[in-house]
Amino acid sequence: MKKIINDPKTVVAESLRGLAAAHAHVLRVEDDPAIVVRVDAPVAGKVAVISGGGSGHEPLHGGFVGQGMLAAAVPGAVFTSPTPDAVEAAVKATTGDAGALLIVKNYTGDVLNFETAGELAAAEGLDVRSVVIDDDVAVKDSTYTAGRRGVGGTVLLEKITGAAAERGDTLDAVEALARKVIGQVRSIGVALTAPTVPHAGEPSFDLADDEIEFGIGIHGEPGIERTAVTTADELVARMVEAVVTDLPFAEGDKVLLFTNSMGGTPLVELYLAHGIAERLLAERGIVVERRLVGPYITSLEMQGMSLTLLKLDDELTELWDAPVNTPALRWGV
Repeated sequence: MKKIINDPKTVVAESLRGLAAAHAHVLRVEDDPAIVVRVDAPVAGKVAVISGGGSGHEPLHGGFVGQGMLAAAVPGAVFTSPTPDAVEAAVKATTGDAGALLIVKNYTGDVLNFETAGELAAAEGLDVRSVVIDDDVAVKDSTYTAGRRGVGGTVLLEKITGAAAERGDTLDAVEALARKVIGQVRSIGVALTAPTVPHAGEPSFDLADDEIEFGIGIHGEPGIERTAVTTADELVARMVEAVVTDLPFAEGDKVLLFTNSMGGTPLVELYLAHGIAERLLAERGIVVERRLVGPYITSLEMQGMSLTLLKLDDELTELWDAPVNTPALRWGV
């Protein structure tokens, strides 16, 4: 294993210190338990949107803390859910009278621990709601989940609900908006290589040089099937088909297309794939009105990609376009 680290046991803590040093004008990091908090939190009169999960998916979630997005992020160890006390600490650090919305990816540990934290916070008089995102179309149940996994759609959900909270929407309204997004977003992922978790020291699964794992999750969980390496045209066509037919998306729909690197796929390949996806959607009469391309929800150094489609309307488009100032997303400010 070759990684730029000191000790596998301290990777997350040292990375968080670097995040805080690089973006002190946007966020702060608190220790024991570790949480990433918007620098001006709590923001009076505004809902706190909070998310989190295992580390190794950067910039998700800490890179999305800031104006117009998350009030706080709760990082666990690499590929490990954060503890309830850490989630509760994030709630207490950011939540005022307007309440808080917890965004939870559908992984068993995340769901249980965020649920416990929400109950603890509610017992202290805070109004805390939670939503679970399960946008992966690949498998119904997997290594980490009961039901579909929460993957790339999480980035879009955090941006849109964060924008609604920033403009002063009530907790009821932000929660309803979150459920709307969850109902209209779908994703699929593929892997060309496996990630290596620092404390494990070896790839998390074996994949031959001439194989692709189709339908993986963000931890490298098994997908639908293992196939031979093929052309980008064929691979992206299969990914588009899987996503479009699941909702299903229809001719005339306006969408946001998110083409994501799993960490090790370079932009030259990612833009190539994005261009193919845009062409295939246009051929179906699906209108791509907004785009996001880059490594925004990763799996360490895994080579691979995911495609996410969100069906847009005027409100969702307005909230996507709204100003955001975080380490990983910044526009309009």
